Amino acid sequence: MAKHNETGTQAEILAEQHLVSQGLTPLARNYHCKGGEIDLIMQQQRALVFVEVRFRKSAAFGSAAASVTRSKQQKIVTAAQHFLMDNSKLANLPCRFDVVAITAGQIEWIENAFTLNE
Repeated sequence: MAKHNETGTQAEILAEQHLVSQGLTPLARNYHCKGGEIDLIMQQQRALVFVEVRFRKSAAFGSAAASVTRSKQQKIVTAAQHFLMDNSKLANLPCRFDVVAITAGQIEWIENAFTLNE
């Protein structure tokens, strides 16, 4: 496994552990479809939470959160739509898009980081 893939996997595990400690339930990790990918899919009470995990060793080149571009957001939304089509029992739950940014060892959970309309 390439070093960056290993680091990304470790960041996703750390993010998932953090979200579980905050009361969320994991449903899927690394959901792939033709139009995109979602790092984590969680459930918080009766809401689906689609999570993008970003990792930076330092903030020297910008924060991890700032690296979630509009193009990346659109790919996450597309993947979320596919997930909901594949999991029709969950399709009526409210959804939101969060980012977990890990920068220099600090975890920042940004709820409602972006919406469908952005």
